[in-house]
Amino acid sequence: MPHNNQVVSSVNSVVEIDAVVVGAGFAGLYMLHLLRDKLKLNVEVYDSAEGVGGTWYWNRYPGARCDIPSHHYSYSFSAELQQEWTWSEKYAAQPEILSYLNHVAERYDLLKDIQFSTRVVAAHYDATQQRWLIETDSGRRLSAKYFVPAVGTLSSANIPKFKGHGSFEGEVYFTGHWPKEGVDFTGKRVGIIGTGATAMQAIPLIAEQAAHLTVFQRTPNFAAPLVNEPMRRDVDQAAKANYPELRRQAWETFAGVPFDRLKPSALEESEEQRRAHYEACWQDGGFSLWIGSYGDILFNKEANETAAEFVRAKIRERVKDPVIASVLCPPAGQTYGTKRQPCETNYYETFNRQNVSLVDIKKAPIEEITGTGITTAGTQHEFDAIIYATGFDAFTGALFKIDIRGRDGRTLQEYWSQGPRTLVGLAAHGFPNMFTITGPQSPSVLFNMPLGIEMHCEWIADCIEYMELNGFGSIEANRKDEDEWISHVKEVADSTLLPEATSWYSGANIPGKPQVFMVYLGGGKHYKQVITEMADKGYAGFKLEQAAVADSARKVCEAL
Repeated sequence: MPHNNQVVSSVNSVVEIDAVVVGAGFAGLYMLHLLRDKLKLNVEVYDSAEGVGGTWYWNRYPGARCDIPSHHYSYSFSAELQQEWTWSEKYAAQPEILSYLNHVAERYDLLKDIQFSTRVVAAHYDATQQRWLIETDSGRRLSAKYFVPAVGTLSSANIPKFKGHGSFEGEVYFTGHWPKEGVDFTGKRVGIIGTGATAMQAIPLIAEQAAHLTVFQRTPNFAAPLVNEPMRRDVDQAAKANYPELRRQAWETFAGVPFDRLKPSALEESEEQRRAHYEACWQDGGFSLWIGSYGDILFNKEANETAAEFVRAKIRERVKDPVIASVLCPPAGQTYGTKRQPCETNYYETFNRQNVSLVDIKKAPIEEITGTGITTAGTQHEFDAIIYATGFDAFTGALFKIDIRGRDGRTLQEYWSQGPRTLVGLAAHGFPNMFTITGPQSPSVLFNMPLGIEMHCEWIADCIEYMELNGFGSIEANRKDEDEWISHVKEVADSTLLPEATSWYSGANIPGKPQVFMVYLGGGKHYKQVITEMADKGYAGFKLEQAAVADSARKVCEAL
């Protein structure tokens, strides 16, 4: 039923509201809070899940947890929220993050405006009305001035279509859509495809249960230990006593997480000094080695190789069988940290277990999925369960699942056919009043996601408030400014080693997907300055149009 202030047309049963948000994870919840509670707009949120959480609702696989310290991987917008929630571990596990998001939803009474188990299937822009016409899979039709897909960068599953796909008669699981009730692998023969960040979390725990676990690895990855531990009371109290400073330090850093050991150059120190420094970062755990050791390892190949060889040596130390260790070691020439940096707990030691096998599918590719298992180079591996830990169609996959059409009926998929096109990751030319949260060509996945999400949501809310106060009907990215931003993103990326890697950062994991580096590498601090300056200059880079028709929505100014 429509709540107060919704306008329902009896002619075509279209519900008129102010904004539709798609997704009820970190982004969707905060966007709802800002638009509804600060701006007093009528907002509806839709999510295909049965509850809040976004990626933390679906990713329930064994070992799922954040790899940013819990005090940083949380909302910063409310001092009271920061004080009242206590994390139980240094790096929170999926169930606790989901509990936290449920707490936030209940604390701010957000659930009443979220419709679960519902997909938005179409969103078409009507330029005459300056509104989005939106339809859900339940048949609900809406007219909204603002359309905010908060669908997440890693929410659309990538399941490779091997020959025989779908023919396996045993249990099949995808890590990104894990059963809510969990899975018991006791006594079972299990095959898992993939050795990325997700697989590295899951494999050690599954190996403890399964009768036998076979790991299918295409590309060996560099990884560093997470070094998780129960949250110490003194650490929690210190963080809560110093949260403003903690957040300030985070915003001063490239990735939104402070690291105390960062030095300028690996090449300015002796081999002995480097080894000691890398060892200290390794013992710190998490991303310390990756983005907290030396500032030049992601820019200079010679510097990068010093870190790469340090990690290879660690793998050889931890894996007893030198043949298996060699398969797990990224080869010479594979740069360190230019793909998603996994953090692990006992991952390499898992391959010392008698019930774990490793199959190198670069040498022996998967030929077919059969009714009983997987065939590689003529060898049949028989399983009771197969797990796909094969990642996501990042950035664009979830958006393309919605039939999004902008001006003149042009689809988003058509406009992005050569790769994503955005202005600062927030908007796309030809798609007025549509805002993408942590979209492509923003810092997104290489910045602390909760902080990045807050930054985007607050910018969007401020923009909408500005529009409503000044009688604007639409805002749209200028094509010229979009072009310039895309060029800038590429220029910054090309100054680093990251685009050289075959990774999902550039869509290389999806056959046929245009390979364009999709993350802004200028750092969160600089990026925030850029988008703040745009807003301060009356949304420079955007075209604003006055409202063409009487707006039935309540004006923000009436609530201020």
